[in-house]
Amino acid sequence: MSITETAIASAEAHSAHNYHPLPVVVASAEGAWMTDVEGRRYLDLLAGYSALNFGHGNRRLIDAAKAQLDRVTLTSRAFHHDRFAEFCAELAALCGMETVLPMNTGAEAVETAVKTARKWGYRVKGVPDGMAKIIVASDNFHGRTTTIVSFSTDPEARADFGPYTPGFEIVPYGDLTAMREAMTENTVAVLIEPIQGEAGVLVPPAGYLPGVRELTRERNVLFIADEIQSGLGRTGKTFALEHEGVVPDVYLLGKALGGGVVPVSAVVSSADVLGVFRPGEHGSTFGGNPLACAVALEVIAMLRTGEYQQRAAELGDHLHRELGLLTGGGAVEAVRGRGLWAGVDIAPALGTGRDISERLLEQGVLVKDTHGSTIRIAPPLVISKEDLDWGLDRLRAVLKG
Repeated sequence: MSITETAIASAEAHSAHNYHPLPVVVASAEGAWMTDVEGRRYLDLLAGYSALNFGHGNRRLIDAAKAQLDRVTLTSRAFHHDRFAEFCAELAALCGMETVLPMNTGAEAVETAVKTARKWGYRVKGVPDGMAKIIVASDNFHGRTTTIVSFSTDPEARADFGPYTPGFEIVPYGDLTAMREAMTENTVAVLIEPIQGEAGVLVPPAGYLPGVRELTRERNVLFIADEIQSGLGRTGKTFALEHEGVVPDVYLLGKALGGGVVPVSAVVSSADVLGVFRPGEHGSTFGGNPLACAVALEVIAMLRTGEYQQRAAELGDHLHRELGLLTGGGAVEAVRGRGLWAGVDIAPALGTGRDISERLLEQGVLVKDTHGSTIRIAPPLVISKEDLDWGLDRLRAVLKG
């Protein structure tokens, strides 16, 4: 067996099969490129589902992490540390909010938001105890905890994990009328992705997100925006909601916030909303640790320049123009997305999204399939136009067969 085959066989022998990775074993990476254990190079057009917005081994982020590693990495929230206050203040300012509750993973941020909304509903809105409802959208992806899969409509994510957590109403994504009809006096929040990533980079109809904002204000309901994949530069703005001039009550952030170095997530909102928590009611040993704060502070500083948002906007326009030319020829049925983020629906006659991903792998390009026929393209925001075009050329070649 080759080095790659041996490594894959060993992984499959000693790890749970909760993922089905492409048959590549990465040994190193820099910028938008990965190198496998046999020295082959691949263009990364996935960027860790947006966790690597700033590329692999970004020097500013690695240097920030190394400097912090020599000082202190973990205190737990039992004590203050000297990076925490600055991180919270800077992230709150970036979001135009007041208060930050830091966690580690995106799923933890979503779980925290669910608890926040319920507690706010009982303490502030006056919903009877145990009656709080949160409206979510079909085809959502917010994580894989027991609570989160309870309101998933994906059978693969949900099946065999019951009994499920109650308290959620599911309505069609993009359907404002259905959302309005689902609201009651016990509704405490609407939790949605401004763009549904796992569903195939689905962009809602124009006016939908402003309509959600108006409806939630009208009914005294929190608007919780899961910007874990869409936020922090991916769409050409700091937040995807900015494209429609919408500001939610709560931002959920993760992935890119850790710069591809450490897991960092956060719930960001007003003092009135996050002020419902008291000591001991919620927390995390690693949430807001010094190493995480040091890296995230550098991420925030990089975003403040606007450079990465501009790159995503300009290269995103180019990406969508080029992908749009692939439709109508029988190989690609549809292209969706915004900024450096696209979902490409492959014609069934050419194979599944997995088939196309494996053929691209052979050509030195890494993407990931979703929902059978779709591939997602989301390169690091630092990718050059030349490298992006090289990857698109490989896609064209694969689609031609």
